[in-house]
Amino acid sequence: MQIDLTGKTALVTGSTEGIGLEIARQLAAAGAAVTINGRSADKVAAAVAKLAALGVKGVAADVSTAEGCATLTAALPAVDILVNNAGIFQPIDFFDADDAVWDRHWHVNVMSGVRLSRFYLPAMEQAAWGRVIFLASESAFNIPVEMIHYGVSKTADVALARGLAKRMAGTGVTVNSVLPGPTLSEGVAAMLKDEQAKTGKSLEEVGADFVKAHRPSSLLQRTASVEEVANLVTYLASPLSSATTGAAMRVDGGVMDTL
Repeated sequence: MQIDLTGKTALVTGSTEGIGLEIARQLAAAGAAVTINGRSADKVAAAVAKLAALGVKGVAADVSTAEGCATLTAALPAVDILVNNAGIFQPIDFFDADDAVWDRHWHVNVMSGVRLSRFYLPAMEQAAWGRVIFLASESAFNIPVEMIHYGVSKTADVALARGLAKRMAGTGVTVNSVLPGPTLSEGVAAMLKDEQAKTGKSLEEVGADFVKAHRPSSLLQRTASVEEVANLVTYLASPLSSATTGAAMRVDGGVMDTL
């Protein structure tokens, strides 16, 4: 099975590192003209430099704001593939999470995808081909007690993707969400840094310990790699996934204990 995205354009938000950067790399390696996005011009430039051989471009814009989305869409008026990857997470107890925490997660994790999908989908419909993918999380269904605000935002992403898939029914445009489990991205590595220093274990070992302690239903019993998550996204972005739409696709290591 060969994934060929030659002639397609793609935007991956929040893609200066982690899962987003690997998605951008895989899409570009498959032939797509890829634009990387992040808030910091320096981080965007550094990410573009890492993938220079693949010809990626970059636009610095804060997609958590309407102004940032307008900056991004002005620089990139149309895409065939939109990957709404921008997202944040922050472990905070429900009673300590004030309105600012909830607002920040909502605008980064949900409204960025709302605004960009609203902008790009009409042209995809006119072209009779397009792919929109939301990076949600298994936390959308297994709401984490230490990050209820995060889980709620990811549930919203799954619902948004499903609703948009219905709205685009019969147009040749598919919309799906992807549900990663614990993944060894830079953000997770930073969260585990203190435990790694305390135990002297490798990052992979500490990650596995975290999964066993906090996601005991995991069948994988370890964190996923960013490559493993990006593999699924790349497939969904391709013509090969033409019969998959409105789906919440798991790459959660079996954490979700449902059929």
